[in-house]
Amino acid sequence: MAHPIQSTGDVTERVYHVIEDPHAHDGHEHHPETGTNLGFWMYLMSDCLIFAILFAVHAVLGRNYAAGPSPADLFDLKLILVATFMLLFSSITYGFAMLNSYKNNVRGTIGWLLVTGLFGLAFLGIEIYEFHHLAHLGATPQRSAFLSSFFTLVGTHGLHVTFGLIWLVTLVFQLKKHGLNAANNRRLMCLSMFWHFLDVIWIGVFSYVYLMGVVG
Repeated sequence: MAHPIQSTGDVTERVYHVIEDPHAHDGHEHHPETGTNLGFWMYLMSDCLIFAILFAVHAVLGRNYAAGPSPADLFDLKLILVATFMLLFSSITYGFAMLNSYKNNVRGTIGWLLVTGLFGLAFLGIEIYEFHHLAHLGATPQRSAFLSSFFTLVGTHGLHVTFGLIWLVTLVFQLKKHGLNAANNRRLMCLSMFWHFLDVIWIGVFSYVYLMGVVG
């Protein structure tokens, strides 16, 4: 902000004072909530497109067994149902974490996030066991087009869950260090959208790939 010009003889001097914006360090100018949420929704839409393509590929290749094993020969629906409930329960516990964050309860938020992580790890453990079991039976991605599309679709979802768990652990450390500030609340909301999105995708995987593959 320029003040009036002060003249001393032939020398003209301009004096400037920097006026600091009182809101410049409250965390909003760098990470506006609306911009963050909009950007994350755009990311989720791109992820949705990726899974839509993978579902479409499986719809085309899912019956090409190449004289190999079919879903009815390979899938243990009881085990996959347990994995499904693990992931669904993790969404419920994440909801409890969000409720605690609304109450500004840091310990409660962290506790429910850790419970969510345990359910997510249980889901991943079952998926890894299933992949190992299929490989032991010789049902690898190279065996048939059906298995190639199956491993690609389910494996991509598993990688997303793994990334979500890494994000969750990172967020727990951030909450311990900084508490429920504006930035961490935004991160909680974004991870919530991501985690519930993975639940929706898995319901589609379980219904279309596993259930219809065995029953249909």
